[in-house]
Amino acid sequence: MIERDIQPDVVICETLSEQEIAAVRELVDAAAEQDGVRPLSDQSLLHLSHGGDGQSRSLMLRTAEGTLTGYALLGPGPEPSGELVVHPAHRGQGHGRRLAQVALETADGPLRLWAHGELPGAAALASSLGLERVRSLWQMRRPLAEPLPEVKAPEDVRIRTFEVGSDEPAWLRLNRKAFAHHPEQGGWTADDLLNREQEPWFDPGGFFLAERDGSLAGFHWTKVHDDATGEVYVVGVDPDAQGGGLGRTLTLVGLHHLRSQGLSQVMLYVDEDNSGAVRLYESLGFARWAVDVMWARPGRSSSGNTKSRQSL
Repeated sequence: MIERDIQPDVVICETLSEQEIAAVRELVDAAAEQDGVRPLSDQSLLHLSHGGDGQSRSLMLRTAEGTLTGYALLGPGPEPSGELVVHPAHRGQGHGRRLAQVALETADGPLRLWAHGELPGAAALASSLGLERVRSLWQMRRPLAEPLPEVKAPEDVRIRTFEVGSDEPAWLRLNRKAFAHHPEQGGWTADDLLNREQEPWFDPGGFFLAERDGSLAGFHWTKVHDDATGEVYVVGVDPDAQGGGLGRTLTLVGLHHLRSQGLSQVMLYVDEDNSGAVRLYESLGFARWAVDVMWARPGRSSSGNTKSRQSL
């Protein structure tokens, strides 16, 4: 583990030990139970499960006795994004402000902080630090028991499932092209994909590819969270193929698949200002369920997003 003392009560680490990972997970679980929303994104939790990647950094806030009271994860890059959480048993004592201040001071560039669930406490903390709301990410949901339109794929399109061990290079190229505007999703490497293939939830049978003239033109990667909830995890369409309804077709293919698994509802994340995607999902019966907010210093960029993976 690489670490250095930032302040007497805060340590910054590039990697975490198994014991530290367990302590952070316990903190995250306690916060999720208290707040009804997870304080860290899927990407951050994946990062945590691997102990770090040598680029992002973890901030550990402890009491004088060594109890972990707060955790923050800072992404790499000139405009990093971050997330932080304080254990419910230690809130109201200035720990959130302390952790946020250290995060803002030690980030490599102008830090943008995500707050999940639009909780009043997070908004109050951000305001007290002089941060402004620069981005809103909607979580949308729909019940799967309601009728779904039939899938009508274009005649020149073949839809099949992902083949582990052979489709990775072509998918990475398409993902890079479809999300060229999205530095985190579009910047996925082979290791990023491999790490997800090794996760317990990964199922190539729920990862759909659209081929046109022998080349990938789009995809819909679904995810199952539990016995009740599925997710429109990533939907991407080649920019050269957009506007022809392929995104809607792929979305429906995934929704029919998730319903066939016996799930009762499906969720997704989409940027509030992605009006085209929002209209598509509303036309398919989705409605806003919750909101995540990005906070930053006034005038800072809002690019860089850990959740919204819709390029239609």
